[in-house]
Amino acid sequence: MKKGLIFIAFSALFFSTMEIAIKLVATDFNPMQLNFLRFLIGSIILSPLALRHLKGSGFTLDKSKMLYFLFSGFMCVVVSMTFFQMAIVYSKASTVAILFSCNAVFVIPFAHFFLKEKLTKLSLLSLVISLIGMICIVNPENLTNVTGITLSLLAAITFALYGIIGRKGSLTYGFDGVVQSSFSFLTGSAELLVLMLITKIGFVAHWLQSVGLGQFGNIPVLQGISWNTVPALIYLGVFVTGLGFSFYFLAMEATSASTASLVFFIKPALAPILALFILREAITLNVLSGILLILAGSCVELFSDNRQAKLEKMRSLKQTVGTANQAHIR
Repeated sequence: MKKGLIFIAFSALFFSTMEIAIKLVATDFNPMQLNFLRFLIGSIILSPLALRHLKGSGFTLDKSKMLYFLFSGFMCVVVSMTFFQMAIVYSKASTVAILFSCNAVFVIPFAHFFLKEKLTKLSLLSLVISLIGMICIVNPENLTNVTGITLSLLAAITFALYGIIGRKGSLTYGFDGVVQSSFSFLTGSAELLVLMLITKIGFVAHWLQSVGLGQFGNIPVLQGISWNTVPALIYLGVFVTGLGFSFYFLAMEATSASTASLVFFIKPALAPILALFILREAITLNVLSGILLILAGSCVELFSDNRQAKLEKMRSLKQTVGTANQAHIR
């Protein structure tokens, strides 16, 4: 358990500095380019852990699994993380960090509708509290950054969908988190590279420019990499994306999925504090209120998950005892 808590601490630290590190190099790289580079590096860092998990499992990469990884990689890297990168360009790092941490809240209704998971009263309470927290942070009475807020929420919602796709893959193919992420990050990076190369075609770049999407035209692949930007790029790729996810999955192995999820409860509290000291982003009263509400909502969901796990364990134990008694009577 002690080892698991150490893994959680490192994962939470790396994830909490993600938006800050991206903000520091946001002007040096195109958002999609930075997205591609950090997930490519992250997939390479995760691959040894993924191969260790697959060793002796009889895993074969057939057409069905390949299509699954292409879809999950597209949702994560190409869709969700592109929204995420753009959100950081238009909004404060602390705001993006807090709102993106709410992706776990959006998983609740998605899991109910797509995976037919039971929607408990505590889960609904968690959802309501967290939504009120988001409203406090967004502050509709003084909403001046619609673009940044919208992109942050789109990133959180689509990442929640990626989480549902991951659960579906786990149920269908038996993938664990590290295998899911490693292959999805790699395929997503490859798909994003293809899209980046397409934007370099003359008429495509011209069309994007003409419709006001010049930022997505002629996207560079390696431009901007220099001695000044390499440290931040290595930190984002190796530590935040690679080691951050590695420690998260190792925490799952050492503890449990619900305990490891503490990472996303720590992030909305720690990220604004780090942003305050590093980027000088002020924490307003409404943001502080929102943080506290989101943390409260997350705690309610954690309690709900633990309660459900205990109930399922008791049901399973009763079934086992009942089966054993019937066998004994016979």
